[in-house]
Amino acid sequence: MKSRWRAANISERCEKVCVNCLYYTRFVFFLLFFFWSFHWIRSLTYARLATGHERMKICFCTDLDKSVLISNFEKRGWVQVTADDDWNFYWAGTGTCRNIFSVDSGYRMHDNQLINHFPNHYELSRKDLLVKNIKRYRKDLERDGNPLAEKTEANIPGGSKYLYLDFIPITFVLPADYNMFVEEYRKNPQSTWIMKPCGKSQGAGIFLINKLSKLKRWSREAKTSFHPQIGKESYVISRYIENPLLIGGKKFDLRLYVLVTSFRPLKAYLFRLGFCRFCTVKYDTSVTELDNMYVHLTNVSVQKHGGEYNNHHGGKWSVQNLRLYLEGTRGKEVTDKLFGSITWLIVHSLKAVSSVMASDRHCFECYGYDIIIDNTLKPWLVEVNASPSLTSTTANDRILKYKLIDNILNIVLPPDGVPDVRWNKIPTPDMLGNFDLLIDEEIAAQDDNIQNSSNGKHRSNNNRWK
Repeated sequence: MKSRWRAANISERCEKVCVNCLYYTRFVFFLLFFFWSFHWIRSLTYARLATGHERMKICFCTDLDKSVLISNFEKRGWVQVTADDDWNFYWAGTGTCRNIFSVDSGYRMHDNQLINHFPNHYELSRKDLLVKNIKRYRKDLERDGNPLAEKTEANIPGGSKYLYLDFIPITFVLPADYNMFVEEYRKNPQSTWIMKPCGKSQGAGIFLINKLSKLKRWSREAKTSFHPQIGKESYVISRYIENPLLIGGKKFDLRLYVLVTSFRPLKAYLFRLGFCRFCTVKYDTSVTELDNMYVHLTNVSVQKHGGEYNNHHGGKWSVQNLRLYLEGTRGKEVTDKLFGSITWLIVHSLKAVSSVMASDRHCFECYGYDIIIDNTLKPWLVEVNASPSLTSTTANDRILKYKLIDNILNIVLPPDGVPDVRWNKIPTPDMLGNFDLLIDEEIAAQDDNIQNSSNGKHRSNNNRWK
């Protein structure tokens, strides 16, 4: 009996031991599985972080060996590569841009690539095309009955003029418009005109004329007949602004930077830290000084070769100083009106080309606007540069251009700093830096929808450019 009880007891104990071993085994397997899963998840997470880190590494390429560019890119931790490598951001010359977007290149840009020119930027920056597009823009508005195209009465001296869109001097393209130019010239034979080659910059090839015979003589010497089928290089000839606003007896113009991130819808920003460029010689309208470019051309590339050029300030004055000077001499009201007119002409020059510009989402552009103010405080658009100089002539110049590039990068890049064409290109106000919003048609359209939903009780300020 006892033996049977012992056998049953041993059997029961063995069974309990087996059950406990099974529990322990399962527990061990569970721990092993847990640690393996933890290790696998951690490895996968690290792999993803590493991949994300690689994806965050931005490669840049540039044609220009300018410190204000390179230092801004390297400050962001970007890595410089060549044009043949994979790049995310390309600050290119206009020639490189043409090659990239040409049909023959076959190059297709990815979503994470940005470049600093629009494919046909020359619609705004080439002198003859700028004039052509502004004239077409005014005619289109006139044909549509838009009040912006309103004109003055025709019986005033010089004929009728546009009331609101008269911001470029009377201009003709030679040789195509030679006969029209002669007709206009004969209305006022004492006038002075300025000739500029369409495809050049930095004051190259510019000269003034005040007699038709001088133009004909130049045509013979240049072996360029003013005939549409024969002429090779095109020129623009514009009525010279003979009454410029003078400060210290010297002529000057404004260099303003305008950033465009999209043409359709139009999104543009104006850099507050523009500057005046002064001539080194006092202004003189006499015939003897007609060929003296140090009197008439404000380009630094011209003036820096003059004997009166000052290397310390570079013949430049900030826009803020100009505003203070004008407020003190002419009054705040007319000064505010002047700067309002300047933003007006910039916006409408952009609108004039927005319909013909190839608005590629991979592109943005910083244009250099050259504007002359006459002694009635009327601004005139002289030309627009697609590649404004990034060369620093003074210490202040370097600081200004460093800020310009830094602010541009903050605006054109999404908040995470990684190029992405899918971004809506609406930067937050704290990213604008020294830029002010000129126009954003997308925001204006949203405001219109809000106003329409409110039964039109309030009018949006963003519609002022429509």
